[in-house]
Amino acid sequence: MSRSLFVFSVLYGGMVCIAGVLGVKQVALGPLAVEAGIFAFLLLVAMSSAIAELHGQKTATTLVRLGFVPLIVSAVLIQLVLALPHDPGMYPPAIDAFPVVVGQGARMMIAGLISYGISQTLNVLIFAKLSRPVGGGEGKLVWLRGMIASIISQIIDTLLFITISFLGERPILALMEGQMLTKVVLSIVLVPALITFFVRLGRRLDRV
Repeated sequence: MSRSLFVFSVLYGGMVCIAGVLGVKQVALGPLAVEAGIFAFLLLVAMSSAIAELHGQKTATTLVRLGFVPLIVSAVLIQLVLALPHDPGMYPPAIDAFPVVVGQGARMMIAGLISYGISQTLNVLIFAKLSRPVGGGEGKLVWLRGMIASIISQIIDTLLFITISFLGERPILALMEGQMLTKVVLSIVLVPALITFFVRLGRRLDRV
């Protein structure tokens, strides 16, 4: 395994796990609002695209599929910890806060797994397919390919997650619109710089 693939794989697994925890908080970005897990997911998008650029579509898709392992293991461990009795000496506010921060219903967990797998696989696929028509060859306009792939994959991610999680329980159209708009804006603003950074970092790591 190359050095860049090893480093990115470790970071990728960590971001898969932390994204769900960060998603508990809604952050305000001026007039826009979004769940904070998007920042971890944009790192996942940028890393998977960078790996596709450096090591090929097949390797990047394999990494996305392996991402289910830490995602499922962390979900199982969270349920185990929630089921265990808390220490009587535990800080009282944390007793009530912990289940709120890490706990998710089964429906939302399933929604997260489905939306992660489809959106991340789609991101790699679109990035790879755009390589020649848009970039004119490997290494060309990597920031633009990454941005386009991120925008489309994040829209699909939002459609899947919100529909599976909340359809029939609350109105979802307004929620979808706000989430999609914010994710598109963040993809345009952040992903070009992120993917450029990861590709350059990967090439430097592999030269060492």
